Amino acid sequence: MSKEQLATMAKEAMERAYSPYSGYKVGAALLCKDGSVYTGCNVENASFSATNCAERTAFFKAVSEGKKEFAAIAVCGGKDGVIEGLFPPCGVCRQVMREFCADDFEIHLLKSDGIETYTLEQLLPVSFRPENLHE
Repeated sequence: MSKEQLATMAKEAMERAYSPYSGYKVGAALLCKDGSVYTGCNVENASFSATNCAERTAFFKAVSEGKKEFAAIAVCGGKDGVIEGLFPPCGVCRQVMREFCADDFEIHLLKSDGIETYTLEQLLPVSFRPENLHE
């Protein structure tokens, strides 16, 4: 699957976001190594700490269905669902990615005029990994 196809799925997921407090809608499309895709959107809550990001929604959906090997994710966001600038994953989402993904896991960030691609290693260098618990 191309990054453009994954990006289209992220845009569609963004439309389902529940963001009555911030007005910022975020969508994500997670590509599994077997070719399946899980989408997610942000789901806000009045007690902000209970809010869940689009990226984690996609990962948790996939893991709950037995998937644990991932190739890439596309993420987009913007006020009132209008894509603006980059919406990179927050630190918590990056740590969730680290739990399941290798350094070369691709993160495609949509913006109004294209897509920028980063690896997990670029966005989360010198990270805490599951292996750190077994040393």
